[in-house]
Amino acid sequence: MPVDVTEQMPPEQLLGDFKSRYDGLIKQNQELQRQIKQNETQALKLLGAIETLEYLQPPQEEPPEGDSPEGTE
Repeated sequence: MPVDVTEQMPPEQLLGDFKSRYDGLIKQNQELQRQIKQNETQALKLLGAIETLEYLQPPQEEPPEGDSPEGTE
């Protein structure tokens, strides 16, 4: 079943529109790639800070459930 087209654009206008949309998508992809790189850099810095803090002050380990600290069960 064919699609009914009520208006048509000249090929030159279509070409210009498509090129404009294409350029916009390329620019958007470049910006997203730049943002991803910034996020990865920030995430690595945060991971390094987390690992350093955990190394300097390890979390307190709790005894496993069922084990009494005095060993009197």
